[in-house]
Amino acid sequence: MDTSSKENIQLFCKNSVQPVGRSSLKTEYPSSEEKQPCCGELKLFLGALSFVYFAKALAEGYLKSTITQIERRFDIPSSLVGVIDGSFEIGNLLVITFVSYFGAKLHRPKIIGAGCLIMGVGTLLIAMPQFFMEQYRYERYSPFSNSTLSISPCLLESSSQLPISVLEKSQSKIRIISLLAAVPFWCLPKSLPRPQSGEDSNSSTEKSKFIIDDHTDYQTPHGEKAKIMEMARDFLPSLKNLFGNPVYFLYLCTSTVQFNSLFGMVTYKPKYIEQQYGQSSSKANFVIGLINIPAVALGIFSGGIVMKKFRISVCGAAKLYLGSSVFGYLLFLSLFALGCENSDVAGLTVSYQGTKPVSSHERALFSDCNSRCKCSETKWEPMCGENGITYASACLAGCQTSNRSGKNIIFYNCTCVGIAASKSGNSSGIVGRCQKDNECPKMFLYFLVISVITSYTLSLGGIPGYILLLRCIKPQLKSFALGIYTLAIRVLAGIPAPVYFGVLIDTSCLKWGFKRCGSRGSCRLYDSNAFRHIYLGLTVILGTVSIFLSIAVLFILKKNYVSKHRSFITKRDRTMVSARFLKENCTTSDHLLQPNYWPGKETRL
Repeated sequence: MDTSSKENIQLFCKNSVQPVGRSSLKTEYPSSEEKQPCCGELKLFLGALSFVYFAKALAEGYLKSTITQIERRFDIPSSLVGVIDGSFEIGNLLVITFVSYFGAKLHRPKIIGAGCLIMGVGTLLIAMPQFFMEQYRYERYSPFSNSTLSISPCLLESSSQLPISVLEKSQSKIRIISLLAAVPFWCLPKSLPRPQSGEDSNSSTEKSKFIIDDHTDYQTPHGEKAKIMEMARDFLPSLKNLFGNPVYFLYLCTSTVQFNSLFGMVTYKPKYIEQQYGQSSSKANFVIGLINIPAVALGIFSGGIVMKKFRISVCGAAKLYLGSSVFGYLLFLSLFALGCENSDVAGLTVSYQGTKPVSSHERALFSDCNSRCKCSETKWEPMCGENGITYASACLAGCQTSNRSGKNIIFYNCTCVGIAASKSGNSSGIVGRCQKDNECPKMFLYFLVISVITSYTLSLGGIPGYILLLRCIKPQLKSFALGIYTLAIRVLAGIPAPVYFGVLIDTSCLKWGFKRCGSRGSCRLYDSNAFRHIYLGLTVILGTVSIFLSIAVLFILKKNYVSKHRSFITKRDRTMVSARFLKENCTTSDHLLQPNYWPGKETRL
């Protein structure tokens, strides 16, 4: 078929599917001047929406980074911290379903702008207690600033605890952003004009494989207001239509299980780095923000580039989503071998003589070496002895004297340090926990490398999964489907995952702190091995379940949709063959009916 024939066919197809009221050439082929406002509004919308996501991610990221600080500030266990973290999602439950349904039929930019205002007010409320609470005071052993003054921790345990006020810096400035993000949406129209150029043939073919479009225009007619009651009547049928779609329902279950794994892992990752590798809270959060978050962003961007460049089909998107999950969780398994052993803590992980290990019924902070000291068992003010063993407090180490040397506090004549000391017999110590073994820094480096690769791999399947979600449902139900999807993720993953992760992590606690009122506070020391197995094991188990559900999604796609598409192609080919056969027969019959000679034959030839 030559080029002119193809052009005529394409022109005929365009004219045949052209809606009523759009027959003018001016509408079919708009000029560059008419396209300019649409492009400007579209860019404004995309820029504003990106800024909204930036503000939302900034607020959520900051809340995640303060998990360990909240635990220490209010002296609460990890399970309660998980409840606080999960409660961030509860506010979405009240509006997300109705907004996603009615928002598709109303003024979307203004609804987004209103949501940004509410989000900004909410973040201001989160920051409000900072301005009304008293300054954070914690207790830490601190002798007088005069370095020549010597105090006995063993004899003056109760009087040597001087409160040191630490003023928490207000972080409310990051809240000056969600409110600003709402401004551009109030300047946008209800909808942007659709481009009149022909839709991509590959995209149209892809849609026809998976959804049946009734070609109904669901836009509200000009000048007619949307009727809320009529839309409300279609709510339950639309919901039934969504859950009746097997691909959508299975993908919803897959994402819910996988996000349980990811939410729990992300929430307690700073705590895991602190307890497993002996890093500070600030360094743990800094490392996560420096390398993990860019890896996730790069993975999401790479997934979108791959989908666009190679024009991957829905089945291909499902395979890419499955492959990224399988490879990511296989890499995650290697983290089991990259842990550090427990710190040597006298009376908890090792005996006061320095022997290993100590069973659960033998754990006791009191020994003969500190029996003459009036020590508190509930206090956790760790001291590192010269023998490399950490003691719960200088008093429990049996230290007799102490003084300040610069910023460090040094304890001397510690009887418990002496009995487990090396040949030198030095019995001194300094404030703070002892460092982990020499292999721990190397393990931490390996952990960071594997963590970055795993984050990139898992996020690589984000866009393919999203494309799979959008292409398996009818166009008029997309907004509603995304709302139900977000609701399920937040209700079934965002709220419960931090809670049960925190409850299970608390079971690995070796030393609990106590509040001034006497009730149990936050955990001071965890069993590193038990913490590692619970944290990583729960993440891998949930990830494995999501992989099996992803396989089911791919199986349903191939069984229900690809087979239907093949049967459709077969029927179409048969119809084309039949039409061609009839055409050839008609041509042959006409040729037989024509005479061999007619007037003007030579001239015509």
